[in-house]
Amino acid sequence: MAGETMIPVLAIAAWSGTGKTTLLKKLIPALCERGIRPGLIKHTHHNMDIDKPGKDSYELRKAGAAQTVVASQQRWALMTETPEAKTLDLAYLVSRMDHSTLDLVLVEGFKQESIAKILLFRAGAGHEPGELALDTHVVAVASDVLLTLDVPVLNLNDVGEIVAFIEMWMAGQETL
Repeated sequence: MAGETMIPVLAIAAWSGTGKTTLLKKLIPALCERGIRPGLIKHTHHNMDIDKPGKDSYELRKAGAAQTVVASQQRWALMTETPEAKTLDLAYLVSRMDHSTLDLVLVEGFKQESIAKILLFRAGAGHEPGELALDTHVVAVASDVLLTLDVPVLNLNDVGEIVAFIEMWMAGQETL
């Protein structure tokens, strides 16, 4: 549609144990306080299932339904069986979200995707700054130590600074 803007998608990427989830648990409410409605897509390497064996929805889905919506007054979830999918398609997952209720989609993981990302670096997490994968999609690095890089370096422990950067980044996306 003419004039329709794509929702900004921003990944929070880092090595395991660096604190992606810890940061997101602080970042999401801070964004909400600023009037930004964030969605989240979290990648997991585990064979995840939000349903439980023995529950009706689980049994009906296992009976062969390709897609199952489980709904209550408080929330609903869509489960889609993807046995033939080779790799997860992030753009497709983003397209499944209701953009009318979101201003931003945060992504945890998917660090190989060609999307804007803030890399996290934590001293003592077992990696050196030289190991950071600074590709053209990295818009900033949030670190708990001073780094000199060709992208903005944010204080990993200052959620307000990271939120301010995201707001500035989002404003730049609207002009593209």
